[in-house]
Amino acid sequence: MLTSASLVLLMTPGLALFYGGMSRAKSVLNMMMMSFGAMGVIGVVYVLWGWSMSYGTQSVAGIFNNPFESFGLAGALLDGDGNYVLNGFNYPVVIDVAFQVTFAIITTALISGAIAERVKFSAWMIFAGIWVTLAYFPMAHMVWGGGLLSGSENSLAAAIFGVTDGAANVAPLDFAGGTVVHINAGVAGLVLALIIGKRKGFGKVPMRPHNLTLTMLGAGLLWFGWFGFNAGSAFAADGVAGLAWVNTTAATAAAILGWLVVEKIRDGHATSLGAASGIVAGLVAITPAAGALNPVGSIALGIISGVACAFAVGLKYKLGFDDSLDVVGVHLVGGLVGTVLVGFLSTGGSVFFTAEGAFGFGGLDQLWIQILIAVVAVVYSGVITAIIAIAIKATLGWRVSEDVESAGIDLAEHGESAYEGISAGRIATEVK
Repeated sequence: MLTSASLVLLMTPGLALFYGGMSRAKSVLNMMMMSFGAMGVIGVVYVLWGWSMSYGTQSVAGIFNNPFESFGLAGALLDGDGNYVLNGFNYPVVIDVAFQVTFAIITTALISGAIAERVKFSAWMIFAGIWVTLAYFPMAHMVWGGGLLSGSENSLAAAIFGVTDGAANVAPLDFAGGTVVHINAGVAGLVLALIIGKRKGFGKVPMRPHNLTLTMLGAGLLWFGWFGFNAGSAFAADGVAGLAWVNTTAATAAAILGWLVVEKIRDGHATSLGAASGIVAGLVAITPAAGALNPVGSIALGIISGVACAFAVGLKYKLGFDDSLDVVGVHLVGGLVGTVLVGFLSTGGSVFFTAEGAFGFGGLDQLWIQILIAVVAVVYSGVITAIIAIAIKATLGWRVSEDVESAGIDLAEHGESAYEGISAGRIATEVK
């Protein structure tokens, strides 16, 4: 579990490379700093109140747990005799804290790609702390902490389908974070893109990735770290972890192919950016389904997600919102695809290779509850993000000045350039 936690933590620097390469040269450091800034803010607040809000015994309406129950992890790690408290898997809870904080960090960092190259670093840092508190921690509690979107006796699923032995008769499937991570972050990215507005020149001047080598490297690190994300969510070194590993690989490989086929047919070229984006699309879609599908079903899910996300990333140009680095097209769409389609492709539990064949079907009840948790996640994240974004816009303000945006946000916000010889004057001249 500590190895899995370390792999997931590596994903955020990997994301910084992925996003940094997709940015323009004048903004790459700012883009990477948004990921590293999220690590700083959330690494602190998770210890103080994040764990307590996500997990505990004092749930507030099934939406969040009492943030003061284990504030600063008090009482969560050691019992009265000074022994480490064990979880249901018979290892210390402190290891769960290590694992879960990395999920909170990467989820928040994902959002930054939707608002690249135009926001104040201070506004982003404040947003990160507030959003993870009001959106991520409650969503983690609702899905993984026994709240409204879980399979507990007090959940929406239990209210709809009834309870047996303290658990809902039809429990939602979200193995590693289709709702908590990807739908949550994808909706937040969309809301921020709409409220903050477009980059100067969006749709009129080329805004191409400045270094696809960095993007490819970042995609590779994300894939590597994702094995901690998905296989680690089995919470044991067992067959389910192994299945999640294989399913993650199969879905991701298939998504690469799906995305590249779309590009080749539509544009005439299969691109490196498409391959890197296909990797992430497949990883996103298999996240909620990694423990509930068999490998052939995972290939099907990967192909569907690769094709769907390849088409979805172009929606920003048709609908007129500036999702700079395709957070909406990949994470929101991929998260929805995975969360809903697990209801179609699930083999219905822990029996993966039976007379059902290569594909299973969880049943209409399973499909219905998957749609329900996806809708609730969209609505909750959208409303909370909108409130936070509007409040920041009305007070601190989101946008850097037009001159700063044109000349290069790296120099204005951080006093640095990613590459020797790049200056504000030179960039301004190139932009002009």
